[in-house]
Amino acid sequence: MKAASFALAALGLLLSGGLASAVSAADLSGEFTGASSHITKGMVTITKQDGKTVAILEEDFWFDGAPDPQLGFGNSGSYDKQSTFAKLQSNTGRQVYEIPASVDISQYDEFYLWCVRFSVPLGVASIR
Repeated sequence: MKAASFALAALGLLLSGGLASAVSAADLSGEFTGASSHITKGMVTITKQDGKTVAILEEDFWFDGAPDPQLGFGNSGSYDKQSTFAKLQSNTGRQVYEIPASVDISQYDEFYLWCVRFSVPLGVASIR
């Protein structure tokens, strides 16, 4: 009887926080739409991995290419240049990027693929 009570208490502890921190669930996600006459498709997921916040361009990510594509955030159609945090590694497929702690993702509702050279959006995903 005591073993069963202990097991239930341990399960309750795991479900109340221990398990939640061990299993990462997506915090935010969205689907890209191309911009500035570029084709950008696929999903982006913002989540925690190993205690760090990361942006994951999913397997279905595809981009037609442009000079100097970089990643960052914005709000309601306006890109925040201060949020730029990484250069795009590949035009296709799954990619994982660490988002620096200095970028407060709670302040944004969009994830951008941004051309730094020409200062135009290449793709935008509303993140929820």
